[in-house]
Amino acid sequence: MRITLPSGTSAELATPSTGTSAGAAPGASTRTAGDASGRGLVLLPDIMGLRPLFDDHVARLADEQGWVVCAPEPFPGFEDEPLDWRMGHAGEVSDRRRLDDALAAADATGCDAVGILGFCMGGMLALKAAGTGRFDHAVAFYGMIRTPEAWQHDGFVEPLDTVTAQGACPVLLIAGTEDSFTPPADLEALEATGAQVVRYEGAQHGFVHDASRPTHRAEDAADAWRRAIAFLDG
Repeated sequence: MRITLPSGTSAELATPSTGTSAGAAPGASTRTAGDASGRGLVLLPDIMGLRPLFDDHVARLADEQGWVVCAPEPFPGFEDEPLDWRMGHAGEVSDRRRLDDALAAADATGCDAVGILGFCMGGMLALKAAGTGRFDHAVAFYGMIRTPEAWQHDGFVEPLDTVTAQGACPVLLIAGTEDSFTPPADLEALEATGAQVVRYEGAQHGFVHDASRPTHRAEDAADAWRRAIAFLDG
């Protein structure tokens, strides 16, 4: 269901359904928002923001894992802008606003233990959120390790700084070796901080989260999801 965060940003919130959903593990726990003993997850969408694809991911992860999952809109006030505008103006929404919304989304789960997971631009933000102290694990699917110049703004933060901040949580980054957004030097720099980096040979950007994309690789995507879930559960 759609909720509104204190900033006015919209977000999708899902709690586990009663019983077992299609594809869910039998016996998956049932949690509700406000159950601090449960587990929460903040899911950060890619650059195109909240849409049915991410509503489905939120609902699936809630049902399959027994988590309370919340996904905030990354472009509040700019939801109708096309991809080319977003690519050049991602910095129109500040890191501070997006990080505050990620923290508010964590609070919206009602859980004390909360992980964070993001894709593409959302993966970059998940790396930045790793240093806030609120999240216990961060997973970035092909998130940018250095902020693109066009996305920089006054007060922006670099992922390589935040993942090494005092109190930063463990980080897992999943990337394809043919992804220009995560070049080898950046992957090595992130790995040097102690983060886990898993490379999928020959995979391009966006190979996991959207089966309609030509870059999607079903077998690698299934393996990447397994790794991500195991890491978040750790």
